[in-house]
Amino acid sequence: QVVLALPRRPDSDGPHFLSGPWTYPSGFPPRCTIDNRVTRVAWLNRSTILYAGNDKWCLDPRVVLLSNTQTQYSIEIQNVDVYDEGPYTCSVQTDNHPKTSRVHLIVQVSPKIVEISSDISINEGNNISLTCIATGRPEPTVTWRHISPKAVGFVSEDEYLEIQGITREQSGDYECSASNDVAAPVVRRVKVTVNYPPYISEAKGTGVPVGQKGTLQCEASAVPSAEFQWYKDDKRLVEGKKGVKVENRPFLSKLIFFNVSEHDYGNYTCVASNKLGHTNASITLFGPGAVSEVNNGTSRRAGCIWLLPLLVLHLLLKF
Repeated sequence: QVVLALPRRPDSDGPHFLSGPWTYPSGFPPRCTIDNRVTRVAWLNRSTILYAGNDKWCLDPRVVLLSNTQTQYSIEIQNVDVYDEGPYTCSVQTDNHPKTSRVHLIVQVSPKIVEISSDISINEGNNISLTCIATGRPEPTVTWRHISPKAVGFVSEDEYLEIQGITREQSGDYECSASNDVAAPVVRRVKVTVNYPPYISEAKGTGVPVGQKGTLQCEASAVPSAEFQWYKDDKRLVEGKKGVKVENRPFLSKLIFFNVSEHDYGNYTCVASNKLGHTNASITLFGPGAVSEVNNGTSRRAGCIWLLPLLVLHLLLKF
């Protein structure tokens, strides 16, 4: 709420405001001083009379008379909004002639984000555009920043954020902030998910004596998470094979041998796939003293050419 006050002062010769433009909510209410020769007094907004003496002329219930005494004549505007902005006039009638003085009310509004992009999922290499529209008075400043340990400073000082050829490192939350110094900045976030095909980051072979437990490990990064398959020669290893267990997690697969035999030694192929592609790595289970040969890569067609028909058939059936 705001208060417009007219303190009466006998040593003055007319109405005077103590301030000019008046900013709400941070400004101090203006005052209009008058002398003891005043016979009538009124508050006006533009050409509309709000109060004349004790009589209310406007229909707005938010405008009320606070006091009409020998020392002060004041009104109050409750629940101020932007439509209340404008000139307010103190008008007094003396024995000689009328006098007026004016103050301009400036209404400030806290920032508000009224439109923002939804969370988005996009394939690596494509372009994205994020939008954040905010209102307020004065007009708020809008900035975007990437919430990431590797991100430095703002990525955009505008309502729009354009990213060309997005990479997996640019996935994560993007924060829009709107500020105009009237109140604390308003922030909203958009989650950007970048999809990319699997990449095998670790393929670990192992040497195990006969009769002992052994584990081959294959780790792959992918979005969506990769599905894993294991092959030996041209045969896919399935869950439930006696003495062997396949243990899959979102980014890791383990081929576990509970009781290694001579027949188990050799090269195994780990295949990681999602809807965007596949990759494979060759991993060796060897005996004590043998030399491990571990290879991994995103296209081992020469070494695993026999896998291509099986992979194509699997992907067609699944997707």
